[in-house]
Order: sequence, then structure tokens, then C-alpha cells
Amino acid sequence: MYPDEFDYYEADSVGEALDLLDEHSDAETELLAGGHSLLPAMKTGLSSPDVLIDISGIDAMHGIEVDGDTLSIGAMTRYSDLTESDAVAEHAPALAEAVRQVGDVQVRNRGTIGGNLAHADPAADLPGAAIASDATLVVEGTDGERSIPADDFFFGMYATDIGPDELLTRVEIPSADGGVGAYAKKPSPSSGYAMVGVAALLDTDGGTVESVRVGANGVMDHGVRLGPVEDALAGGSLDAETIATAASHAGDDLDEDMMMSDLQASNEFRAQLLKVYTERALTAAMDRTGGSAAAD
Repeated sequence: MYPDEFDYYEADSVGEALDLLDEHSDAETELLAGGHSLLPAMKTGLSSPDVLIDISGIDAMHGIEVDGDTLSIGAMTRYSDLTESDAVAEHAPALAEAVRQVGDVQVRNRGTIGGNLAHADPAADLPGAAIASDATLVVEGTDGERSIPADDFFFGMYATDIGPDELLTRVEIPSADGGVGAYAKKPSPSSGYAMVGVAALLDTDGGTVESVRVGANGVMDHGVRLGPVEDALAGGSLDAETIATAASHAGDDLDEDMMMSDLQASNEFRAQLLKVYTERALTAAMDRTGGSAAAD
């Protein structure tokens, strides 16, 4: 359970981190954020980088700010800071609830939002919440910054749109502006990761759904948006029957044969769980609007 030998560098700024990435572009290089995914992988031999660049101490990548209608979160901001932030709870309620279900106290005191999203573990809790929250992920490289919508950020298992010479610096989320959010998760009994997790963000007016976004993780090899569920809800009344009908469409645009399948859950079981936890997330969100439906 010891990692292979590697060279360690500690970056004090984004520019220094980018310079180190460029300097070691010919080597197997990893960025160290909170370390809760990378270090276990190194100890078990699943990852053997030649160079480790520690970016956890870059001050410019820490912190939570509200600028007008946008919530900006530094990529190195820890989960514990997010759970304690009134701004995150107000402006990004779906993300706030998902963060509260990440790991345990020890993990939340060290792990970071940027590390979670950049690592792109399909069973992590935040990809679906980022998609539901309409997040934009800002990456920086030698050519400057790029803004990537969460819908386009995740490509596959541990694969994102971040280039080899780029790093994720912050996450920007449009204010929910009075909308309500929820996250419902079926945790793995062995790891606590999501076998299926569904995040929902609703904006209603007089019992009518004005807008809705629903994202899921743990089902496919990357976080996905549940468009058919959104289509079934948008513009309609928010009640238990409508929610049940909408949830029944979860996965309509996903290939069940391509869903995750492992010793804990087959792809067929995950397809069923997706519908169940979509209904639970939507019901929880509806209850926060003052609705009357109860979860099954």
C-alpha cells in the first residue's frame, strides 16, 4: 500500500501550476487537490504519476463569492466550507444538498469541489448537481481561460473537457433566484458513493413549473441531464401525479445497455433506481415549494 516514487511540487499560484504542467508535459503528471481520490489510487497502484503538483494552497482558487446573479466558487474550496455557506444554500440549493451527502466529516473537511468535478468519478455526488444547477466550469491554460457548461464538461469515466495543459480554477452558478433544489441518492453500502444520485432544481409560480433542470450520476459512465423528465414537467402543474409521470421518463434518452453494471447493481436495476430516485428528488423539491405530495 505504498505509492511508487514521484517528484512533488507545490504551486503557489495558477501561473506557477501551469508552468509546472508545461515543464513536465512529457511526464505522467497529476494535480493534487484534496487527495481523497488520487492518494488511494496511488497507494493501490491504480495511478503511478511521475510528478505530483499540489495546487491545494493556491489562495486564488479558494473562496465563495456572489457577483450579481452569479455564485462563484473557487475550485479548491472544501466541501465543509460549502456546507457552512449561506450563499451556497441560497443560490445553489441542489448543489448544497449534494455536498452534504459527500463522504463523511473527514472527507468533507479535506475534499474540494474542483477535485470532485475534475476527477469525474461516475459515482461521485457532484456531477449531477452541477448539471442541474446549470454550472459553468472555468478552466485556465497558457492560452487563457475557457468557460465550459456542465452539460458539455463530462465525457466519460474520469474524462472531462479539461486539456492536459489546463486546470479547473472555479465553478460559476447562476443564482437559483428563489428556486428550490434537492438531491436524492442510493448510496453504495460498501463505499457510500452513489449507485444512483439525482439532483433537481425547480422554479415554480403558483403551482406551475416555470423551469426545471434534472441531473444524475452513478447511472452512466459520466454525469447526465435527464431531458425527458424536464420536458414532462416544464409548464405543467406540480403535483404527485405529474411528478410520478415525469419520473417514469427518467432514462428514456439513455441506452440501458450502456448503463453502469457491477457487483452491487446491474444496469437493469440502475435503470429502475433512476426512476425511483428521480421521483424522490422531485418530490423533495416540491415539498420545499409548499406542495403536498409525500415521498414513497
